[in-house]
Amino acid sequence: MMNWRDHITVDPSVCHGKACIRGTRVMVSVVLDNLAAGVSIDEILKSYPSLRHEQVQAAIAYAAELARDRVVGLSPAGSH
Repeated sequence: MMNWRDHITVDPSVCHGKACIRGTRVMVSVVLDNLAAGVSIDEILKSYPSLRHEQVQAAIAYAAELARDRVVGLSPAGSH
């Protein structure tokens, strides 16, 4: 299993301390926002040539770990 920690870094002097892909200024949130919008991994890699496929996978793994560790309050279905 991939260790996302090999690909994700948080540095207060880079992108205001937001989680970024190691060696880049591409924030993990940007990768995830693109995926959530339906952008394919191949399209993301074309838009951000400094990224590699395994780094996009690491962003997904990072998000999955955050989702396991953090509870976000959701409103009941139908009550937006």
